[in-house]
This record gives sequence, C-alpha cells and structure tokens, in this order.
Amino acid sequence: MNTATKPAPNTRSGRLDGDILTPTGLLRGTITWRDGRIASLAGQPVDAPGGDAPLLLPGFIDLHVHGGGGHDVMDGAEHPEAAAEVARCHVRHGTTAMLATTMTAPMDEIRAALVALAPHVRQRPAGSARILGVHLEGPYINPGRLGAQPAFARALTLAEVHELHALAPLVTITLAPEVDGHLDLIAALREAGHRVQLGHSNARYEDGVAALRCGAVSFTHLFNAMSALHHREPGLVGAALAHARYAEIIPDLLHVHPGAIHAARRAIPGLYCVSDATAATGMPDGDYRLGRHTVRKCEGGVRLADGTLAGSALTLDQALRNLVAIGLPLAEASMRVSTHAADLIGRPDLGRLAVGACADLVVLDPRHLTIQQVLVDGAPP
Repeated sequence: MNTATKPAPNTRSGRLDGDILTPTGLLRGTITWRDGRIASLAGQPVDAPGGDAPLLLPGFIDLHVHGGGGHDVMDGAEHPEAAAEVARCHVRHGTTAMLATTMTAPMDEIRAALVALAPHVRQRPAGSARILGVHLEGPYINPGRLGAQPAFARALTLAEVHELHALAPLVTITLAPEVDGHLDLIAALREAGHRVQLGHSNARYEDGVAALRCGAVSFTHLFNAMSALHHREPGLVGAALAHARYAEIIPDLLHVHPGAIHAARRAIPGLYCVSDATAATGMPDGDYRLGRHTVRKCEGGVRLADGTLAGSALTLDQALRNLVAIGLPLAEASMRVSTHAADLIGRPDLGRLAVGACADLVVLDPRHLTIQQVLVDGAPP
C-alpha cells in the first residue's frame, strides 16, 4: 500500500493511504480531509503495522519549547521572527502544535518576548507548527530550585498575570506552590482559564496535594527541579505520582532514567512528553543562548558551564522513538506525544486522527519511525 498523491501546497484537502493510528486502534486504509479537517477514515483494523505501508500518526504536540534552529523564544525583542523560526524547526520533526515557553527574566524582557510572539499565535507563520500560546515557565518559581533558570524569580500577582496575558495568551503557568501567597492564587488562575503547573519547587508533599485541590493540573518536567521522592518525605514528586492526572516529562534519556519513565506512566494516566528544547535543537555542537544563559550542546545534551542540564536538544520524533525503544507500545507512545497534551489544554480537535479533528498528521517510515511527511491543516507546512 502506497501513499496517495500528496496534496498540493496551497490546498487543505486530500487523502493518504497507510496504517492509520486512530483513537480506537490501528486501521489499514485511507484517511481523507477537507478544508483542513479530517472527513473520513476507512479500512480494516490491524494489530500491528505491516509491510511497506506508511504509518500515519497524529501530529505531535509540545507544550514546553524554549527554542530550536539556533533561535530562542526570549530573543523576540531583537529578532521578532524568533518564535516563528523555532516553530519552523520543530515542525520538521513532526510537532504540529506547540507552546512557546519563556525563561525566568526581568519582567520587561518577558513582556518584550510576548509582544514579539503574539502575532505568530494569531496567525500561524508560513512553514511552521501552530503556536497555541505561551507556557510561562518563569518567573513564579522558587529561587532555591532554579535549575537552569536565571536568578530572577519573583512571587506571582494576579495583576501581573493579567497584564502578560493581554500581550499573548498564557495557556500554562508554572509556579512553586510553597512560595508565600501562591497557593491562594491557583483557583483564580484556573478561573481565568490558565492551566497551572507545579515545578521549580521545594514543595512538601502536602503542598503539592493542596495545590492540586486548589486547581493545579500538571507538573513541569517531572522529577527535574523539584523536591524528590523519599519514603518519609515524598516531596513534590510523591504528590505527582500519588495524585496527578497529568504531568510533563522529558524523554531524552538524560533528564530521566527509563525506569523512572516507566514508574511515572504507571502512576500518571495523562503523562505527556515535552522536549524542553533550546536554541541548540537541530544545530551542531557548540554554544547557544537560553534566555540570559549561555549553554553548550555536546554529546546529545545541553548544559550550563557547571554541568547542569539546561533544557535539551530533543525533538518529539526522537521522543517517540525513545519511548518505543524503552518498551512502550507504539499506540501509547503516540498518545504521550500528542493526545494527552491536547487533552490537558482542552483541544479535542488536536492530537488524534478522528473525523472532525484538524488534519495535522505525521507520516512515518514504519521500520525506523523516521519522518516522511508532515501535514498541518491538511497541507505541508
């Protein structure tokens, strides 16, 4: 079975044949779309990919992206196209939707970055993934758990969040729940439509549980830059493993051991993968910017001068391959790079191949899971 004729670049309608991963399982047949939406799925259920039929998966969704292709989201003041260039880098690796993610910085730098990326949220840049909005990872974090964040942590105020949201939509906000006043603000943030994530935090287990009860919905790069699990002091990791519906994890196999990934997937139904990608993604080894930091890409990782992991060079196609390599079934791996992230942010039209959903597809070589084609709204980006 071969792919049908590829859609012309200026059309949002077409069809493809192959092994199609639908929410109910693998279908060997045909998917069609019209005006950028999936119109039909037809074929026979199969247990596993077979032969030379291309593998059709939902486009990947990355809710934590700082950079790529030599560009950083925080560069917007000097380079207004920075976020668009980041999205162009990641779409080549199957990411069809993403959140542009900020770094902890002085507030004027965060404002400038949001002003620059806002037009790219309103209108998808040519040749790029959708930029769905912002993941505000800093500055509302614990100064004792900066990780690779610059030292500009501060307490959150609703007025400041409203001001930033007016510049560009804040879809997710990372905060440390133990910081004075933060716990009391979570309900108001949720009421305003933001998804609150817990991270860069020294929180006790009890703080994490209380934050979830107040309306927090996820955890930022689970296991990294948060209080660890100990059997007498479960920490924020313990709160996540015991109670979370969602959490993000970086499956570059540097940030988290495969055994910890398996533990998390057993405990957290909606565990989803993020890249935490930096400007070094898609680039040769060398020095790059991450907010105010200089970071070095070397031996597959990205680090500060002191060796601290500082984001990654991961792409979600490699994340998918890593998950399969450590033993996850393909269908589960696909959900963890697409569907669960879409569900977290309330986008049932993304992250799944189903009638009525956006025609965002990734076509893979079934043997090596390498990218053959990417479609956004039913057309090559």
